[in-house]
Amino acid sequence: MLLVEDDPGDAFLVQELLTEAGAQVDLEVATDMASARVRIDSVHCVLLDLGLPDTTGLGGLQQVLQVNQNVAVCVLTGLHDEHLGMEAVAQGAQDYLVKGQVDGVLLSRALRYAVERKRADDNARRLREVELQQAESSRLERGLLPKPVLREGGPSVRPLYRPGRHRALLGGDFFDVVQTSPDIVHVLIGDVCGHGVDEAPLGVALRVAWRALILAGVPDSAVLPSLEEVLVVERRSEELFATVATVTIDLAARTASMRLAGHPPPLVITGSAVRQCEVKPGLVLGVLPGIDRPATQVQLDEEWALLMYTDGLIEGWATPAGGDRLGVEGVCEILSGHSEAWAQVAPELPAWLVSEVEERNGGALADDVAVVLISPAGVSR
Repeated sequence: MLLVEDDPGDAFLVQELLTEAGAQVDLEVATDMASARVRIDSVHCVLLDLGLPDTTGLGGLQQVLQVNQNVAVCVLTGLHDEHLGMEAVAQGAQDYLVKGQVDGVLLSRALRYAVERKRADDNARRLREVELQQAESSRLERGLLPKPVLREGGPSVRPLYRPGRHRALLGGDFFDVVQTSPDIVHVLIGDVCGHGVDEAPLGVALRVAWRALILAGVPDSAVLPSLEEVLVVERRSEELFATVATVTIDLAARTASMRLAGHPPPLVITGSAVRQCEVKPGLVLGVLPGIDRPATQVQLDEEWALLMYTDGLIEGWATPAGGDRLGVEGVCEILSGHSEAWAQVAPELPAWLVSEVEERNGGALADDVAVVLISPAGVSR
């Protein structure tokens, strides 16, 4: 405990009262605020006289809390200044004591309770911060991982999102699915680079903008340039960019028009065969705005499923020992080599696939993973 008191008699009295009560306290004494400031960080509690040579009233309390907001503070007041004690408690002190009306037991108890009350306040504050983080995570989840807009009898959509092991909150991965007519389905998946506080809101902005563009009937060729404009305006740093893959599926014609902006290509699953779509690569969004990202037409077989994913799925290790990354080829190998297994768990295929990838990685994946599996209504996989 640090006693800040300029009156030697009062300081001696406090020491005697604590000794008399057998208090387990290591007491340090400072005679003014200037000498107290350099010692506040090394104590659990400060017993502060409100009338010091270099500060008066509540100015001393404010200086203590400026130095260390986590230290417990009890203030000492005179009989005629008790109102200052009550005001000090309102401004952050844990308790106040009136000089001349305190014995050793009361003083020891007040100091102990002040420390425990401060700890309880800090724990409550941390709990509230966790609750706020969880609420923010929930809001971001609703923004990044929306409910697909599908018509009755529309395609089957099975999404999965799994955060990286180092973060409790969502990262910058996002996806969306919108069916605009009985035959036309639009799919988006993307990833904002990085894992800081700016990525998830930017991912939400891009996803919401994409959905608005699709529902407004904007031509496919103009969607990615418009998303890039949103990214450039909304990002807080020029180092932030995003990878994106968009697919427009014509269910009747069994064709898919695909555009990539630095994103891994989708996979087509047909029966027991899995193939990587040969899509023209495009530059990531936000590096050179205005670059064209041409569409690639992919013909789908009669029985098909389309798997879209973020790079967290393919950047894990191929074996628990490390060495090589799994890559797109590794994911195709998993699916092709276990066709009987994944055919049986088709409704849970994204979760099954991620668990298989994690097994090869030797544990949880370091990056966020988003996976979306789309197949026609009535197709098992």
